[in-house]
Amino acid sequence: MNKRALVTGGAGFIGSNLVDQLIADGYEVAIIDNESSTVNAEFYWNDKAEKHLINITDQRECSKIFSKFKPDYVFHLAAHSRIPVAIKNPIQSCDVNVVGTCNMLQQSREHGVKRFMFSSTSSVYGLANECPLKEDMPRDCLNPYSVSKAAAEELCKMYYNLFDLETVIFRYFNVYGERQPLKGQYAPLIGIFQKQKESGLPMTVVGDGEQRRDFTYVKDIVKANILAAESDNVDIIGEIFNVGSGVNHSVLDVANIIEGETEFIPDRPGEARETLADLTKSRKLLGYEPSVKLEDWIKYCETIKSYET
Repeated sequence: MNKRALVTGGAGFIGSNLVDQLIADGYEVAIIDNESSTVNAEFYWNDKAEKHLINITDQRECSKIFSKFKPDYVFHLAAHSRIPVAIKNPIQSCDVNVVGTCNMLQQSREHGVKRFMFSSTSSVYGLANECPLKEDMPRDCLNPYSVSKAAAEELCKMYYNLFDLETVIFRYFNVYGERQPLKGQYAPLIGIFQKQKESGLPMTVVGDGEQRRDFTYVKDIVKANILAAESDNVDIIGEIFNVGSGVNHSVLDVANIIEGETEFIPDRPGEARETLADLTKSRKLLGYEPSVKLEDWIKYCETIKSYET
């Protein structure tokens, strides 16, 4: 019998890439997604997966799905997931990211899920920590998004310690790659820059452009999730893992790699000056290794576009 995986947020950027790989690996997959993301220009429902267009906070409907599908693994990616959007609407962020996560954990507990993979964020490190950022550093949450994700991390730990539900927590660093969001002013940096250049517009650089980020390829995120689900190493259970590239670039570096005109816009509050993942723990316990360099992927995209034109 095939392994069964439920992916929340499975029609979005990271989730749809994960769904595709799980299906390619022989999993039976069900997706929960309500298409609420404000930065996705489109959503990606794999035809080989079960489709459930519902909210993760809906206890009754989620219980029906768990009862019928009986997942072995849950990959919980659904979230209210942009810092500026969360600052505008903290209540919605807490509802989706905290209450929604608690619902998924409780459903997993009640329906015999073997392991629960939770997608958190490097934003929980805030400003108080020096790079490279390690999983055991104190959290320094600066905005409603990181606060809600930190609370959800605690719920994951609690469900493992109190209810013996196996959980693994990932802290993602700025993710890019195929299907990255391109819609609205709060979409991720790389996709926005590429879209602006393609449209003949200057790339809008926030602040002075010297902010540094650890940009992480989406399929490396996918790889980390599947490694955690399939690992026999009991030392990963209840633990937090950074998922990044281990290298960072400034915003201006990215603009220079893409090559185009730039325009500076005012800085945004509540965001860290620098992020850089320490991958020691992820490498040792998960066997995780980043596979793609940012500059190589951007050059690859440019090559593909040149062939298309």
